[in-house]
Amino acid sequence: MAMTFYKYQGTGNDFIIVDNRLQKISKNNTKRIAELCDRRFGIGADGFILLENDKDSDFKMVYFNADGNESSMCGNGGRCITAFAKYLGIIDNEAIFNAIDGLHKAKIEDHTVHLHMNDITKIDVFDRHLFLDTGSPHHVEMVNDVKAYNVKEMGSKIRYGSPYGKAGSNVNFVEQVSENIFAVRTYERGVEDETLSCGTGVTAVAIAMHKGNKTKANEVDLKTPGGDLRVTFEEHDDGYKNVWLIGPAVQVYKGEIEW
Repeated sequence: MAMTFYKYQGTGNDFIIVDNRLQKISKNNTKRIAELCDRRFGIGADGFILLENDKDSDFKMVYFNADGNESSMCGNGGRCITAFAKYLGIIDNEAIFNAIDGLHKAKIEDHTVHLHMNDITKIDVFDRHLFLDTGSPHHVEMVNDVKAYNVKEMGSKIRYGSPYGKAGSNVNFVEQVSENIFAVRTYERGVEDETLSCGTGVTAVAIAMHKGNKTKANEVDLKTPGGDLRVTFEEHDDGYKNVWLIGPAVQVYKGEIEW
């Protein structure tokens, strides 16, 4: 069966997106999804996304990691599928969509996609790092000279190490640039490598830097190897609310491939 796909990227975090409202694509074919995400033998992507109908919202987002397995929430993927939904004419400039972690609001302003993330009520603070879940689990650790840091080697050790084990965690290495600007590099589980950007990752970093008293700002700029993102939030007694992930989402190309 010929499948039309679209390639999107959000600050270098790239995705294969397919309109699956007619339910022609099987979600059980994890091997084929992994093949398509392979950068040598397939299209190449950090993840695979299906847009489907949803009775409670404008559409549903089904997200798979590059290894072919359905995964937790992807922030940049959420921004990209919102841009895709506008391209398809499903939405205008505002959306509510369903994802694995529940409903998300999104809006598009001047080609920039704003994605409303879930509230964050639990942050674990340790001597050398923080841990929190922003739709996906994230380890956040500050380092010196993040640009020269061996993200793949150190990220894989942490990702598979205690206490994360087989389930694993995404791992973010952070360097402070100024009061409200942080440089971030992320090792993503399921990709098992560094990605150019991670939406749930920079969201975790922004909240962690505020929680760890590295910044008092509630609007934080994150510099990733793939580009700049912004996270805004409100601090409350029981955690962080009204969290928004903000950045570009671009259609790169469309094509056809046999499914």
